[in-house]
Amino acid sequence: MSSHHWIRARYGDERRKLAGALDLPPVLAVLDAHQNLRGPYTAAGALIRAIADDALRLRPELGPRHNIELLTSTPELTGVVPSMWETLDWTVKDEERTRFFSRLHTLNIANGLAEFLRDHLAALDDGPCTVVFENAHHADPTDQEFISVLLRRTDLPLLRVVVCTGVDPLIDPGGEIAVSLHRMLVAHATVVDGSADERAPDASGDARAFVWGDGTSDDPALLAAYAALTDEDRARLHDERHDELAASDEPSWRLGAVPYHAERGTDPAGRGVAALEFAMSHCWKLGLYQAASELGIRGRAAIDRTTDQATDREKWWHFTSEASTALAALGRAAEAERIYEEIRETSIEPEAHMQVAYGMAMLHARHFPEGQRDYGRARAWMNSLISMASLMKEPKQLAVQSVFARNGLALVEVRQNKPEEALRLLQEGIARLDQELEPHEHALHRAVLRYNRVQVYGMMGRLEDALADYTWVTERDPNFPEHHFNIGNILRRLGRNEEAIDCYRRSLELSPPYPEAYYNIADALLALGDTDGAGQHYGHVLQLDPDHLDAKVNRAGLRYELGDAIGAWQDVTAGLAQAPSNPLLLCVRARLLADDGDLTAAQDAIEAALAVNPGLAEAWAIRGQLAYETAELKEAIDCFDRAIDRSDGPEVRFNRAVAYQDSGRFQDAIADYDAVLTVLDDDDARQRRDDCVRADAMV
Repeated sequence: MSSHHWIRARYGDERRKLAGALDLPPVLAVLDAHQNLRGPYTAAGALIRAIADDALRLRPELGPRHNIELLTSTPELTGVVPSMWETLDWTVKDEERTRFFSRLHTLNIANGLAEFLRDHLAALDDGPCTVVFENAHHADPTDQEFISVLLRRTDLPLLRVVVCTGVDPLIDPGGEIAVSLHRMLVAHATVVDGSADERAPDASGDARAFVWGDGTSDDPALLAAYAALTDEDRARLHDERHDELAASDEPSWRLGAVPYHAERGTDPAGRGVAALEFAMSHCWKLGLYQAASELGIRGRAAIDRTTDQATDREKWWHFTSEASTALAALGRAAEAERIYEEIRETSIEPEAHMQVAYGMAMLHARHFPEGQRDYGRARAWMNSLISMASLMKEPKQLAVQSVFARNGLALVEVRQNKPEEALRLLQEGIARLDQELEPHEHALHRAVLRYNRVQVYGMMGRLEDALADYTWVTERDPNFPEHHFNIGNILRRLGRNEEAIDCYRRSLELSPPYPEAYYNIADALLALGDTDGAGQHYGHVLQLDPDHLDAKVNRAGLRYELGDAIGAWQDVTAGLAQAPSNPLLLCVRARLLADDGDLTAAQDAIEAALAVNPGLAEAWAIRGQLAYETAELKEAIDCFDRAIDRSDGPEVRFNRAVAYQDSGRFQDAIADYDAVLTVLDDDDARQRRDDCVRADAMV
């Protein structure tokens, strides 16, 4: 039975009673996750505010290590922990920003917050504790991710999580999501069900209490009292609550309750729109795209576009632009496309149509699911943008927009596997901006052009050219973590593993934890012979992303080689449950079965691996070993031949030499032992070679 609990009941007071009746460790915090309160990270921020003083006193290094996670989730810590690392994104105007966070950024933040909590609980050394999340069915997607991470991570043994929801099915946010709260609750929590019955409201409700609860209550009496108000009285109460929260020194209210009340007050078109715009822009810049898209859609609906007010049109366009960008980043491409089509139908402004052309091109080149992308349409939209940009009068604006459009076209060329054409477009763009702009102008866009050229160089195998471009970019934008990560990838391809590890670690210093960096460190450590370090880093990958199949595969093989059969079986079993036909996992399974003496099952596993990948050298090598175990020497030698044809190495050479030796083919065995001894100083191979020389002399 799980140590976590999922309480399902229609009303909050019953959920609280059910939680209080559970046999739980001491409660660290009870958190209302309703997004009306503080928007993104309502619950996570409340938890951090509750523990931050003690955590930073006991472990002061946690502030600098997790500054991005802490400040994104809990802006009240500004000035308490070091500010976020400044990159070129933060130094340019919003309209010049061409680089955005990945949709996985919020998952990385959730993992960083979980590690902050883990390390704090270890430093407290008070034993197990409980965190209760109320109203999780109304949580912002960032809090849903955070709760999901706490449920699925296995390195939080001191934490018990209680999640309280209503009785209706939990619906995942739209778009591509990294983790589902519903699935995590099903997998990791024991269900406690309360009543699903409706209650009739009584006359004891207090409408003011509902408003001062920021619309989070599900008490029928409060809801009825609120509904009974006149529109004027209701708006007046929202104004009072808005003013109280807007004057607060806790800025996170401005991301949830402040716009909630401003929309419902006496000035929704004024204060309401302003509050929505502030919250949307904040969320958009920080990569909180689910909230940004929702706020943008609410903002568009709040503006009366039938007026001739230029300010209203400008604000409507701001909401529209940021909402569509956020929707595309989330994989909600069809929704973004509908907004772009609406713009085309209702606007005659050239700038709007230029942005639509770029946005539509990116939908078809990047954001639609793979099977729905249309690179021909992407190219057509990008050609339209290039054509429109060519009509601009101001020389510098003409240069920037033309190069920007061709940069987008270069992406289409890359997606259609035309790196030479992409490289031409990028090089022409870099040269044009260098010629027509001052060195300090459009620094981010110029860095992005170089960055994109690096990707093309990498496709073409021009690694030294790629490294030179990355050096140029990183010198000008040293705090952008992705640069260091990608330099590490290039260095690994050049065989410079120690330097690559340094780059990956620098990337992690500048960002929340993310699995790709730890995975690449593990691979590089393994190449350097540090098996313990590699195993630890593969383990960290699987804490961050339990579904990371490659980490399971590599750790299973590593555990087997280190003699950890139990650990290897765990990884193989988990991996095959996720990917039943994975040939590498089937190979490890075959080795484990053979070691247990079940040669028939081992043979079945290898046949299954070869059915998936007939050219897999490891599978042929294992098949050869199995044939040798059953004294089928000719079959074993044939399998070893196939393995060596695909991937020559001393281990398979040694095994084939033994099979040759047992078959009386001493000259062939001597040749293989010689090949082994040129690579390894192996006493067994040397002794066996000598035996073959003597045996051959006697023939």
